[in-house]
Amino acid sequence: QVQLVESGGGLVQSGGSLRLSCVASGSTSGINGLGWYRRAPGKQRDLVADIDRQGGTYYRDSVKGRFTISRDNAQNTVNLQMNSLKPEDTAVYYCCAVRYGATYWGQGTQVTVSS
Repeated sequence: QVQLVESGGGLVQSGGSLRLSCVASGSTSGINGLGWYRRAPGKQRDLVADIDRQGGTYYRDSVKGRFTISRDNAQNTVNLQMNSLKPEDTAVYYCCAVRYGATYWGQGTQVTVSS
């Protein structure tokens, strides 16, 4: 089992920045993919960005150039630096980890961007 704990959410004005962090614990050896999803009110949970163990990244189009995902394999952490935030980025953000085909989720952290 892998446990994930997120931190760093909050309220920010449009154009501001936030940094989300996620720490994995438990059976962390073998974790391959790490990523961030978000769920806006009334919408499905969508992939925001992910990063594989070699550092390869993916970003959804709406966050390209504004968000940066990074990971520290030794510390079992994944971060999401979010710049130039927009009201449409408001959502609950979830950290996820993929280990041997199983997906694990954090409890989520709220990000609210005011206009």
